[in-house]
Amino acid sequence: MDVKDLLKYTYGLVPIVAGLDKFTNILTDWSQYLGAGLQDTLPFEASTFMMIIGIIEIIAGVLVLVKTKIGAIIVAAWLTLIALVLIFSGHYLDVAVRDLVMAIGAYTLYKLSTD
Repeated sequence: MDVKDLLKYTYGLVPIVAGLDKFTNILTDWSQYLGAGLQDTLPFEASTFMMIIGIIEIIAGVLVLVKTKIGAIIVAAWLTLIALVLIFSGHYLDVAVRDLVMAIGAYTLYKLSTD
């Protein structure tokens, strides 16, 4: 398996798994990552919002697997957005740094992809 394939499966499968977990909360309670200010602006429960996020993540992961170049740039942007939300909330800064590093990996996949 070459580096591009390794990145493709990583950035395809991880968002799918994380997206599915938004419905089960087996890995973590995802709503804890929403700042109180953001939760207050939602017209519905935080868990509903996280399920919507989960659907977006599943779609992004599938896109990486079938249309790698466009999927990779979407995942890179998505991870950057998540990191910025966490940075501006002032919480989970370690997760924000991790997501920025993952965004760089997804961007690398974008640059390596030709489709």
